[in-house]
Amino acid sequence: MYPFLRLARQRSARLTNLRIQPSSYRASAMSTGAAETDTQAENVAAAANITPSSMQNTLKEKLQAEYTSIEDLSGGCGQAFNAIIVSPQFEKKNTLARHRLVNSALKAEIAAIHAWTPKCFTPEEWQRKQSEAGA
Repeated sequence: MYPFLRLARQRSARLTNLRIQPSSYRASAMSTGAAETDTQAENVAAAANITPSSMQNTLKEKLQAEYTSIEDLSGGCGQAFNAIIVSPQFEKKNTLARHRLVNSALKAEIAAIHAWTPKCFTPEEWQRKQSEAGA
């Protein structure tokens, strides 16, 4: 047998042993509290009473947000949100760090919804963006 074929078969065997089985994936998804289906997510969101105003209050409390605008894109079922968040805590943080800060503040809410799109700005960035939009 050619050496490269033997190596290819050995590698294939190792990769087969590393594959995640669907049942173990489902178990790990359930242990993290993530919903598997949209229906489950809707039920969790309804039970948690997630609304744009409740998320705004949480952001103002935990991040001292100066301005928040949260729009429900899902037609009222509370499954998809687009957010603009202005907070001084975003100073000297890159986009990823800002998103992580917001996601940690809204951890329970984000686990119960389907889609979340935050746009994070410092007060100076937001003021500059507003003046550019008005010009």
